[in-house]
Amino acid sequence: MNRMLLLVGMGGFLGSIVRYLASLFFTRFLSPGFPWGTFWVNVIGCFLVGIFYGLSNRFNWFRPEWHIFLTVGFCGGFTTFSSFAYENIKLLQSAQYFTFAVYSISSFALGLLAAFIGLLLTKINII
Repeated sequence: MNRMLLLVGMGGFLGSIVRYLASLFFTRFLSPGFPWGTFWVNVIGCFLVGIFYGLSNRFNWFRPEWHIFLTVGFCGGFTTFSSFAYENIKLLQSAQYFTFAVYSISSFALGLLAAFIGLLLTKINII
């Protein structure tokens, strides 16, 4: 149990650092007014969860420790649902209802689609 907690903690630490850097990148290069950093980090995180899940089902070398480290740890630290919720509250409070709707619906839909595509790529032996 202590080993698994350490793996989750290390993965979360690394995922949080990568999230911060990725969010800065997307925020810098995409138009303001829409929370692009959080949006793309969540979509990419869902895609990675799909890949890691598929790899864990496909290969014997993908041990449970790797699965925990990458999905619960890294992806848990990388994705930003709490930031997503906060940004939606800010959009609602500032009466930006259309942006709120687009952001919420597209994050949910693209997140699920990205996870499915990641899983599918592992099943058809592309990854």
